[in-house]
Amino acid sequence: MKFALFLGCKIPFYLAHYESSSRAVLKTLGVELVDIEFNCCGYPIRNLDFESFLLSAARNLALAERQNINILTPCKCCFGSLKHADYLLRENDSLKDRINSVLQEEGLRWEGRVEAKHLLSVLFHEVGLKTIKAHIKHPYDGLKIAAHYGCHALRPGKIVQFDNPLEPSIFERLVAVTGAESVDWSMRLDCCGNPLWGKNNPLSLDLMRKKLSNASQAGADFLCAACTYCQIQFDTVQEAELIQEGKREEMPSILYPQLLGLAFGLDGKALGIECNKVDISSVQEYLS
Repeated sequence: MKFALFLGCKIPFYLAHYESSSRAVLKTLGVELVDIEFNCCGYPIRNLDFESFLLSAARNLALAERQNINILTPCKCCFGSLKHADYLLRENDSLKDRINSVLQEEGLRWEGRVEAKHLLSVLFHEVGLKTIKAHIKHPYDGLKIAAHYGCHALRPGKIVQFDNPLEPSIFERLVAVTGAESVDWSMRLDCCGNPLWGKNNPLSLDLMRKKLSNASQAGADFLCAACTYCQIQFDTVQEAELIQEGKREEMPSILYPQLLGLAFGLDGKALGIECNKVDISSVQEYLS
């Protein structure tokens, strides 16, 4: 099983431990990762210059096509961008021709022969729960997790095709295979607030506070994220804006490959456990 790893722009700079933990668990599961020199997925300019966004995303897909390999990305925003581009190019021949005319200058062409997949999709569908369970050495005991989906993996459902956008279950089932319990919390599908950060910080923080409070009231010990932007919001922004100001008790957010890697018995340093801004080391107390 082989994929081209698409990290996006923010993971290498802000969340290197998301990359290291993803690589560690995928290696354990026998998934081979190929490194291609991709460019930005286009998401930051999507609402500024639509065709530039589309060209940026299409170029990444074309690079993977040239090597005839599907893309795996841990970033749900990148996942959403690549899926949107693939969908739009399939639906609009004139748009496809315009994009390909630019790509042709580099000897590239988009034909729709490869697919972009999110880390959780690969783990659930390609690897499978049975295989994952076979690698669990230290299942969690008594750990309660609030699984946070993030917006870009679920909507629009007909484009991303990640899971049922109204009643998704993939994330909870991936949490359950580690031995942890997924709590039922009413705000699990709501936005984390990060898209508003830097534009309307009070509203961004208000959305985050409500989600943290909701997860806590549901009995969660930790949030679990599998999205770059959501993790930055729940970890970096929470630590900088809420905890330091003493506005609430902390609710640590652990990345899913960190949660899974510890259950595999992988070294905490390789998983970047010490790299989270809000301390998650106590999660190891729940390992059996």
